[in-house]
Amino acid sequence: MTTAPVYRFIKHTGFFSLHEIPPAFLVPALQWSPFTTKSHFSTSAANHFPRKQYVPRKIKKDNNPDRGVSGLRRTGLKNSVAMSKVSLPQPVLDPKKRSKLQVDEHHGLWGFFNRDKKSLSTPEEDHAHGRAWVVEELRHKSWEDLHSLWWVCVKERNRLATEKHERARLEAGYGDYESETRDREVRKTQRSIKHALTERWYAWDDARKLAKDDLEIDFNRPEAPYTPQDLEDNVSGEEHQEPPRAAAAMAGA
Repeated sequence: MTTAPVYRFIKHTGFFSLHEIPPAFLVPALQWSPFTTKSHFSTSAANHFPRKQYVPRKIKKDNNPDRGVSGLRRTGLKNSVAMSKVSLPQPVLDPKKRSKLQVDEHHGLWGFFNRDKKSLSTPEEDHAHGRAWVVEELRHKSWEDLHSLWWVCVKERNRLATEKHERARLEAGYGDYESETRDREVRKTQRSIKHALTERWYAWDDARKLAKDDLEIDFNRPEAPYTPQDLEDNVSGEEHQEPPRAAAAMAGA
């Protein structure tokens, strides 16, 4: 019974020696279909496709000396520096031992503070202001007065803007209304100054147009454009003759 399966197994495998034949009870388990391939793997030699050897990645040197430095985690530098052993200056907590700084009382930066040189003004101080200048009052002012008044308004607006930024930083919660009211009056004054200067410019432009038709003004001579003429040169001799009645009256006298 076992000769046929063994013979068929030898035929398929090609074994010729008896010591290569497996036992008879294993032959049924080693049988396969004649349509199947004899090998599911490549029969090429292993040396034809050598494996690529693993090369470890080269670690690059870190060129950042401040790598890992954190003020939150209090991690210092990797390498010690020359200033690491120098003690830092200690703050002076006693006001009596502090040195007084000499500050110029007329420094330009004091324009960003109030008269008392405080960082913030009280709402009562900002509310204590007058009305804005009107155009009728500024028409009588000179150019120097208008120029000075304009820069006084600029400094006042800078001071109000500085205090507004300081109140927002401190979250004070007061003084915004009084500051905006004061700033509104300052802007009205600046608007009136612009109005007065615009009127003067239109008046000067009209006068320049009239001067072009004036015989006594010559724009080609900027050093002395105005040359007044003598009225007596334009008067004829007949105009200087006295009337007959006047001459007779003077003769009778």
